[in-house]
Amino acid sequence: MSRPGVEIHWHAGEHEIHNFLRIPQRDNPTYPGLGPHYYKRIIDSPLVAFGTLDQQGRPWTTIWGGEAGFCRPIAQGFIGTNTEADARFDPVFQELFAATDDESLDRKIVDERVIKPEGGKPMAALTIDLETRDRVKLSGRFVAGAVTSRTDAGLGAFQMALQVEESLGNCPKYLNKKHITPHSPRPVLLSEGSGLPLPLEAVDLLAQADLFFISSKHGDENMDVNHRGGPPGFMRLFRNSANEVTLVYPEYSGNRLYQTLGNLQKDPVAGIVVPDFQTGNVLYLTGRTTTLFGDKAAAYLPRTKLAVKIEIDEARFVQDGLPFRGDVIDYSPYNPPVRRLLTEQDPVGAGDAGSDAMATATLKSRDLITPTIARFVFKLHMNSAAPSNGTSGIKEEGKQQWWLPGQHVTLDFGPELDRGWSHMNDGDPQSLNDDFVRTFTVSAPHSGNDKDPEMQITARKHGPATGLLWRWNLRVPLELPVLGFGGGEGFRLPIEVIQNAGANDDAAATQSIFVAGGVGITPLMAQAKAVLQSGVGDLRVIWSLRAEDLPLAIRVFEEIEGLGPATTLFVTGTATTEETRGWADTLKGAGAVVVQRRLSAEDLLGVGEKGRRTYYCCTGTALMTNLSSWLKGEKMVYESFNY
Repeated sequence: MSRPGVEIHWHAGEHEIHNFLRIPQRDNPTYPGLGPHYYKRIIDSPLVAFGTLDQQGRPWTTIWGGEAGFCRPIAQGFIGTNTEADARFDPVFQELFAATDDESLDRKIVDERVIKPEGGKPMAALTIDLETRDRVKLSGRFVAGAVTSRTDAGLGAFQMALQVEESLGNCPKYLNKKHITPHSPRPVLLSEGSGLPLPLEAVDLLAQADLFFISSKHGDENMDVNHRGGPPGFMRLFRNSANEVTLVYPEYSGNRLYQTLGNLQKDPVAGIVVPDFQTGNVLYLTGRTTTLFGDKAAAYLPRTKLAVKIEIDEARFVQDGLPFRGDVIDYSPYNPPVRRLLTEQDPVGAGDAGSDAMATATLKSRDLITPTIARFVFKLHMNSAAPSNGTSGIKEEGKQQWWLPGQHVTLDFGPELDRGWSHMNDGDPQSLNDDFVRTFTVSAPHSGNDKDPEMQITARKHGPATGLLWRWNLRVPLELPVLGFGGGEGFRLPIEVIQNAGANDDAAATQSIFVAGGVGITPLMAQAKAVLQSGVGDLRVIWSLRAEDLPLAIRVFEEIEGLGPATTLFVTGTATTEETRGWADTLKGAGAVVVQRRLSAEDLLGVGEKGRRTYYCCTGTALMTNLSSWLKGEKMVYESFNY
């Protein structure tokens, strides 16, 4: 227990985390007691997350409020709360206000009964204003409280006081701005027993949640409540069964205090509340934690260096259980992309999930095809005797292929771009959690002739990695670690007649329809020659391309004989200049059909014969969303730009 006015030092768990992560020594910035400079920030916060321990010593977390001012300082070192919340199923509400009945010995809530636990009950809070991204952590003891009334719908009005022993203002990263309004809930418990497995509604909530609150403890006398925020779905559901529910979330770059992780280091238990700001549904969880470092973190979330795994012991999913609603105003610029579990990814691509380099790629040449699209050729120097292309490798006449046509390569730009830790970087907020590992489709087939082959990628300029490739002085060697090759077998177009099918049989008459958006043509660039030369089935290409990128199509058709006549180009953007008209004429001369409009569902469904055709799609997110809708009921294989 901390004593107000006495300097607060790091405890043993925090020291262990700091030492393990090699954090420079610094004083603990936590204020002993309730800092007067936090008074207004507390009053202005319309929401407060509270955490406490149940009778078994397990942490639980809740979130209350709806309007600013419901929680405020009431005396030196004390805050008071006067509001309404779910009195039936909220685990923190139940734990604070239920008392043992003298006759039945059951614990229950009695209206107007003042609860004053002897010595106070360990409790922590996090006041939060999502419109300004402001938050203040408070830790202390619940000293008194009472439920003043309850409604038939399960809503309880209450007052309580918290003696504050520690306070700390926190940084605003990873908080998505929301406008909060009050709401009168009508809570309904949708889970049963221990709440395991999680019901479908809870799984859906986790998939779109961009914020949760976590309570941890140091012994049974001190607690901490903090938030974890990010893009929707950043916390992943690893397993959901009656015997095991496990969640994993990444620890993003922060202020490096590691107070939550320090608690979990010595007391590996946590309580979590996941709110749905739109519906008022809420998921309460308590369980055991494991902090994952380095390769152990990457084994769950590839390319993640620090993560927390939570094995759930009990869960409660409550419909309409929150006394507020929230509308999104803006997402944090610091949010990194969602990192999906290894089990959610194509197992064929597992070979490029690690951090050890299998080879070194040296940039040999750069060819600017358009102002924003370029071709890069690398010389590979293999560091190991075995490939990492997600397969057992292909050997022909003693020669090893390190990648297969249509696969991608994973390159580590960290040695060139990583500038180390920074607390904030408003100029480049994404850099704080960027590992600078990038994936590109290999746009030419393996030659199969060299031990150290050349590798070609064709990419659009976007972000720091491609920016580095664009500006690099080729007189100076650029060497990048190659983490592996990957990509699904299912995205390889057929080049052999199906076994036991004659040339005239239906089974042999395959129709491959490749749908590309922009540089999404690259998987086909590595396969098209072999497909066209095989004479197997019928290849058709539907390619959506910006007018300014037409030189890419010209280059592709020049290099791959026979691909132009198989292609219909849908040109978007301004194609009325003399230059773009000349490009279009060149493409028509190569045999391509050039259409100056956006791609439609009819364009796709009018190609080939249903039942024989397979659509191979590689586009950006927006077009892929349309394709998924347009091609329902069709055989569709896809690859996105979001590896």
